[in-house]
Amino acid sequence: MSDFHVVILAGGSGTRFWPLSRETCPKQMLKIVGEDTLIRQTIKRIKGFVPAENIWIVTTEDKAQDIKFHIESLGSLAKGIKFIKEPVGRNTAPAIGLSALYLNHLSSKSVMIAMPSDHAISDTEKFLYDLKLAVEGVKDGHLITFGIKPTRPETGYGYIKVENASKMAPNGFFKVDRFFEKPDPQTARTFISDGSYFWNSGIFVWKTSTILSEIKRSLPSLYHTLKKIEPLLFVPNEKSKSKEKEKPNTLTDLYSSLESISIDYGIMEKSHNVLMIPATFQWSDLGSWAALDEIIEKDDFGNILKGNTIDIGSQSLTVFAGERLVATIGLRDMVVVDTPDATLVTSKQKVQEVRKIVEELKKNGREEHVLHKTVERPWGSYTVLEKGNGYKIKRVVLKPGARLSLQLHTRRSEHWVVVSGIAKVTKENETYLVHNNESTYIPINTRHRLENPGKVTLQIIEVQNGEYVEEDDIERFDDDYGRT
Repeated sequence: MSDFHVVILAGGSGTRFWPLSRETCPKQMLKIVGEDTLIRQTIKRIKGFVPAENIWIVTTEDKAQDIKFHIESLGSLAKGIKFIKEPVGRNTAPAIGLSALYLNHLSSKSVMIAMPSDHAISDTEKFLYDLKLAVEGVKDGHLITFGIKPTRPETGYGYIKVENASKMAPNGFFKVDRFFEKPDPQTARTFISDGSYFWNSGIFVWKTSTILSEIKRSLPSLYHTLKKIEPLLFVPNEKSKSKEKEKPNTLTDLYSSLESISIDYGIMEKSHNVLMIPATFQWSDLGSWAALDEIIEKDDFGNILKGNTIDIGSQSLTVFAGERLVATIGLRDMVVVDTPDATLVTSKQKVQEVRKIVEELKKNGREEHVLHKTVERPWGSYTVLEKGNGYKIKRVVLKPGARLSLQLHTRRSEHWVVVSGIAKVTKENETYLVHNNESTYIPINTRHRLENPGKVTLQIIEVQNGEYVEEDDIERFDDDYGRT
C-alpha cells in the first residue's frame, strides 16, 4: 500500500453548526456524534488501511497548528500524519489539486483517497470494504466516488445520477451519468421518485496522474497555476538566499489568485470517466443541525437532548446544552443550542440558514463566530470571564510542565494573580516564582513567559489593560509548539 494515500480535507469551518462551531474550533473538531471529535474519528476509521505516514491532512495555514495539537491525543498514529498547508482557503478543487502535486511528486503511481474530515460514518467495517472495492476500480484510470441511497428529498446534499440504476456492472460499479448541485425541494422530490439518483458522499478515489489530467482538461487555469506552484514546493532554488525568502510570498500570491471552486462543480460534473459505488455504510455529511435526526438515538417523543436539559411536552426537539441548564416546554421541530456566549433557537426547517447568522456576525465585527469563551491550547486553556472597554479578564490554566511562548504585547499590560499552583515567570532578564495568592505585573512592551514548573495544574487570573486587548496583539520570540 506504499503508493496509496489518504487525503483528509479539513479546511472548512462548518458555519451551519454555529454556535458550537467557530473559526478557531470548526465542525471537524467537535464531538457532535459519538465519543470523539469528527476529525479524530475520521483518522481512526482509516487506521491500518494505509501506513500512518501516508495519511495527509490538507487545511489552511491558520488551522493547521490547531488541528495538529487537536490530534496529538491519537499518540503514535498522529506522529506519522503529514500536513499540506494551503496559504488561504480556495475550496476543494484547489485543495485536491495541491494535494495531487505532493503525492505525484512522491510517485507517479500514487493513488489518492480523498475524504472530508467532518462526516459521520457508523460502520467502519463496511466503509473499509467499499473502500477496497474502490481502490480496485482506479486501475483502469477511472474517477471513483461513493453514492448514498437517498431516504428523503434532501436539499442540502448534491446528487449523482447513474446511467442504469437497475443494472450494476459485475465489478460492483455504476457508470455515472452526471452530478447535480444541491436541488430545490421540487427537484429533490423528482430525484427521489426517479430511482436513478444517489446522494453525493464527497469521498473520492483516483490516481493522482488521472485527477491532474482531469484538472488540466476541465480547469486549465487551476492546472497552469499549480504548475507554477510546483517548483516552489519541490525544486531547489539555485538563486541566492534572498530569493529563497521570497518563496512563501510568491506561493501565497499564486494560490490566492485561484478561483474558489469545488471539485464536484469543477471536475466531476464535467468528466465522462466517473464510476460510482453504492455505499453499504451509513453516512451523513452533518450538513446542518437537522441531520442529527438521522444518526442520533431519540427519546420516545423524537427528541435529542444533550447536556444539562429539562424538557416538558416537546416533540422532535434537538437541544445541545453545556453546564448551564436549558429548560424547554411544548416545542415542536425546533433546535436549541446553548454555549456560554451565544444561544441559537431555530425551527428545523430553517437550519440551513444558520450560516446567515455567521455572515451577519462577520459583517458587524462581532467575535462570537471566531472564538469560544474557553479556548483549548496545547499548554492548557484560557477562559474569557469578562471583557469591556480597555480591559479583559481571563482564567488561564497550564498543564504541569507546560509553558507559554516567550512573547510581548505592544498595546496592553497584564496583571497575573495565582489562584492555584506555582507560576514561574520570566520578565525580560529576570526569572522568579509566584505562589498561590501572590501576583505579578507585566508592563506593555515587555518580553515575558509564564511556566508551570510544578506537578499540579496552575491556574491564574489574568487582567489585561490597554487600548487593544485582542488575541492578535502578540509577538513571539520562542515557542515550544512552533508558532510564529
